[in-house]
Amino acid sequence: MTTFKDLGLAEPLTRALADEQYVTPTPIQQQTIPVLMAGRDIIGIAQTGTGKTAAFALPILHRFADQRIPHEPKTCRVLVLSPTRELSGQIVESFKTYGKHLRLRIALAIGGVSIGGQARNLHGGVDILVATPGRLLDLVQQNALRLKNVDTFVLDEADRMLDMGFIRDIRKIVAKLPAQRQTMLFSATMPQDIAELARQILKDPARVEVTPVSSTAERIAQRVILIDRGAKQAQLAALLRGEKDIDRVLVFTRTKHGADKVARGLTRDGLAAEAIHGNKSQNNRVRVLNAFRAGEMKILVATDIAARGIDVDGVTHVVNFDLPNEPESYVHRIGRTARAGAEGAAISLCSPDEKAYLRQIERLIRQTLPATRSEIVGQPVNLSQPSGDERRHDERGKRHRAREPHQGRPQERGERDRRNANGRGKHPQRRDGGQPQQRTGGHPQRSGGQSRHSGHGGGHIAPRAIASVQFLQPHKPA
Repeated sequence: MTTFKDLGLAEPLTRALADEQYVTPTPIQQQTIPVLMAGRDIIGIAQTGTGKTAAFALPILHRFADQRIPHEPKTCRVLVLSPTRELSGQIVESFKTYGKHLRLRIALAIGGVSIGGQARNLHGGVDILVATPGRLLDLVQQNALRLKNVDTFVLDEADRMLDMGFIRDIRKIVAKLPAQRQTMLFSATMPQDIAELARQILKDPARVEVTPVSSTAERIAQRVILIDRGAKQAQLAALLRGEKDIDRVLVFTRTKHGADKVARGLTRDGLAAEAIHGNKSQNNRVRVLNAFRAGEMKILVATDIAARGIDVDGVTHVVNFDLPNEPESYVHRIGRTARAGAEGAAISLCSPDEKAYLRQIERLIRQTLPATRSEIVGQPVNLSQPSGDERRHDERGKRHRAREPHQGRPQERGERDRRNANGRGKHPQRRDGGQPQQRTGGHPQRSGGQSRHSGHGGGHIAPRAIASVQFLQPHKPA
C-alpha cells in the first residue's frame, strides 16, 4: 500500500500530513503527485470529495520546500483560480494546513469583501495566491497585482467555471501569464468545451482519470420522488422529519429566490434552516457555512454555485428540491455527501415539468434511478403553472437582467437629462393628461400600499399543503 512518504514528499509536508493523521493518499493523489513533481502539465478528472486539492497542493508545496525565491512586490509565484468564494477559502486553508512548517505567504482574493485589504496583502509579494477570476482581474486592473512571475497555474473546478460564464475572464488571465509555466486543470466532469480549453492552455498534459466521466459515487443511495410542484415544500418537511440517520442535510434549489423561499418555509415548519447563495454578503455566507460545518445548524439550502465551496464532512443527505437543468450539476450536488469513505443518500423531488431533466441525468450517469410516487393527502396547491405573483416576479427579473449590460439606471438618468435640456421638464406629463408616475425605490407601488417585494409576493399567501406522505408502489420513470 502506497503512503505519502512513498511519494517522496519533503519532510515538512509528511510531518504536517502526520499531524492531520493522513497516511494513505487517495487514487487521484497517488497518480497525480508524481506527475506534477516531475514538472508536467496535467488534466485531473475526479469526483468531488476525492482529494483533488491535496493532489495539486502537495506537489506545489514540495517545490517551495526545495527552493525558496525572494518575494517581489505585487507578484505571486503560484496562482490558483476557483469559481466560488467558499471554495477559494477552503483551498487556502488546505495550503496552510499542509504547508504549516514552511512559513509561506499565502493570500486570498475574492469578491464580497474590501479590495483594499487584499491589495495591501499583495503589496510585498506572496508565494501563493488563490482567487476568483473577477476579483483577480480587478486587482490587475488597479495595478495591485502583476502576473509576470507566475510559474504555476492551477484551474480548479474548470467545468463549474464554464457553467458560471468565467471562460472569457480565464482567457484574459491566461494571456497575462508567462508562456513558461506549469499548468494544472482539475474538474469533476469533462464537457467538450473544457476539453477544448485544455488543449489551448496546457502543453503535452498527462491525463489522470480515476472514475468514469460523470459517474456518481457508489456509496450514495439515490432515489427519486415523483411529486406535484406545489406539494414539494410539504414533502421536504416530511422527509426531513421522517428520514432515518439524518445528521447534516444539503437542500439544492435552482435559483437564489427559491433557496430563500425554501429556507423560510422550513423555518415556519419548525425546522431551522438557512440559505446560502451569491446574493448573500460574504460575512453572512461565512457565518452560515461555519454554523453548518460545526453542526450548530443541520439544514442548509444552497444554489449550485455556492455549494461548490461546501466541503463539509458528515453531510448525510442531499435533497434536490429542484432538479438541475444541467445534468453535470447533479453529479456535483450529490458529491457533497458520501465523502471520505462515508455513505450518503441523495433524494430528488421531481415534478412533471422536470421529467426531461431527470431523463438527461439518467443518460449522463448511465443508470435508471429508482422512483416512487408521493401523494400528499389534502389539497396541495398545483404550481405546475406559475401563479400570477410568480409570473410577475419572473417578468421583473427579466427586465432587471435586460438592464444590467447597459447599467439601466444611469441610462435612464441620461435620458431625463436630455429631456431637461430640451425644455421638457423633469417630470413629463403622461400622454393621457394624468399625473406623472412617481418612483418609489425604483419600483411602482402595488395596490394596497405594498411593494412588490413585501411579504409573500405582495400579500398573497398560498394555502399550506398537509404534510401527510404516502409512498405507493415503485414507479418506473418516464
